[in-house]
Amino acid sequence: MFDLVIQDAQIFDGSGAAPVRGDLAVGNGKIAAIGARLGAAKETVKADGLALAPGIIDGHTHYDAQITWDPFVDPSPALGVTTAVLGNCGFTIAPCKPDDRDLTMRHLTHVEGMSLEALRAGIRWGFESFPQYLDMLQQQGVGPNVACFAGHSAIRTFVMGEDATARVATNEEIARMAALVRGAMKAGAVGFASSTAEAHNGEGGTPMPSRLADDRELRTLVRAMAESGAGVYMLTKGSKTSIPYLEEIAAEAKRPVVIAALFHSNVNPTASFTWLGQVNEARRRGHQLVAQTSCCPLSMDFTFRSPYLFESMESWKPAMAAHGEALKKVYSDKAWRSAVRKELEERRGRLVFNGEWDKLFVVETAKPDNRALEGTTLAELARKTGKEPLDCILDFALEENLDTMFVAQLLHNDDVAVGRILADPDTHISLSDAGAHLTFFCDAGFGLHLLGHWTRDLGVLELPQAVRRLSGQPAKLFGIRGRGLLREGYAADLMLFDPKTVARGPKRRVHDLPAGAARLTASAVGLHGVWVNGARVADDKGLCADPKSRPGEVLRSFAALDEPTPTTAA
Repeated sequence: MFDLVIQDAQIFDGSGAAPVRGDLAVGNGKIAAIGARLGAAKETVKADGLALAPGIIDGHTHYDAQITWDPFVDPSPALGVTTAVLGNCGFTIAPCKPDDRDLTMRHLTHVEGMSLEALRAGIRWGFESFPQYLDMLQQQGVGPNVACFAGHSAIRTFVMGEDATARVATNEEIARMAALVRGAMKAGAVGFASSTAEAHNGEGGTPMPSRLADDRELRTLVRAMAESGAGVYMLTKGSKTSIPYLEEIAAEAKRPVVIAALFHSNVNPTASFTWLGQVNEARRRGHQLVAQTSCCPLSMDFTFRSPYLFESMESWKPAMAAHGEALKKVYSDKAWRSAVRKELEERRGRLVFNGEWDKLFVVETAKPDNRALEGTTLAELARKTGKEPLDCILDFALEENLDTMFVAQLLHNDDVAVGRILADPDTHISLSDAGAHLTFFCDAGFGLHLLGHWTRDLGVLELPQAVRRLSGQPAKLFGIRGRGLLREGYAADLMLFDPKTVARGPKRRVHDLPAGAARLTASAVGLHGVWVNGARVADDKGLCADPKSRPGEVLRSFAALDEPTPTTAA
């Protein structure tokens, strides 16, 4: 007798092949059989023609801190995610010496938009090294499966302390970092992650540690990762790490290089396609570059207490270093405003926010007298007040004691252009950033948005290919064995959904983080069931698992160069 049989489903196996109608049986957490009328089971689910697919593999999350107090990493499993890859951009919390814990947490407050109070109240520091971190996760149990990158900024801080954000490393320090990377790979890291992006700053505008690494350090650490014959180098690139440079690293390491973040900009509309073209040319030369992109428009809720979208600007640094009344003084300074305006003009098309004031809205005002302005664009508000837009938004925020909630539609909001990027069969569709930027946006439901908006509504992808891009393709990319496909003997990571209605629901603000901190979350639409290793974790109402069950696995073994992961039907 099987543990579970899902009857009469349209089975999409994750390879891109056409679906077949039939049953799928589960035993001992694995797919036991696929066929017609499979027989008796302890539990039977009648699909009645709904789509059954592998669970979503979310390749770009930041749950490294949250998972220590929330093993189910809410809301991802209820949005179809059965495997989450942690530690992207190198912003991990392991390794970490006890004396560096507060420094590590403060690094995350700006770059990942995390509440320092929530981090201090929530993180369980039952580890110091990266192997100990994996051991702790394995001991406490996890809801979905997780794979973890060794993180450059954490490793650099472990070796260099506060100097990690101030200078290049010595040869001896680089050697110590390389040893930590090797140890992480031996313990079960999925790869090595880093960032050179100018937007990635810690508390007070201090550059994240990895941004101080020179060429010598980067190459040494990637080589240390690659010595195992497995592993992915993940980088959020800045202006100093070009695609040709990253092709050199891929050729040298003979390992995939996953490059974030490929977003389309309306003010620089050719840049994303130039980048994608360079990546594809490198692939044709046999070098494994992968462009990581999103299927969601990049929109961001913010107040001027922490306006992340402006913080990639050099001129904004005085504001990042100030708080309270000192911050208001910066915002009022005419010379500072002039410097910001100048940079917005000179670097237009190369920033997170590029002066598109018609895509920046007042969401929620602090003063009742201003409620009529909610929903107004800043371009409209500037015209009404007769002010230049930057002066208008800063004056308005100051008038409301910096409590006004705004939203900016930043990037990736041209469906035609974004559709071209998503249609490229080799882009890695991910970038949910789940676990980070919790007060700014929630893209944890990116997979449901791909299946609904881009597949059903716009027809950019056929449903079998969309399923492959969320499961079989990332499984192969990260070397995840025995997952991402519906095959006998593979893990029973499953998602049952209605292709006619599947979507991500509207975002909503809740206050359920440690210390009562706020976050944005969302629910699924048209999702009828999610199973991790054969255990049901979500139904059509959301997360339904027993919090103590924790059926996921901490993945610690990945396919090497000579061990390809199959992604096509046998």
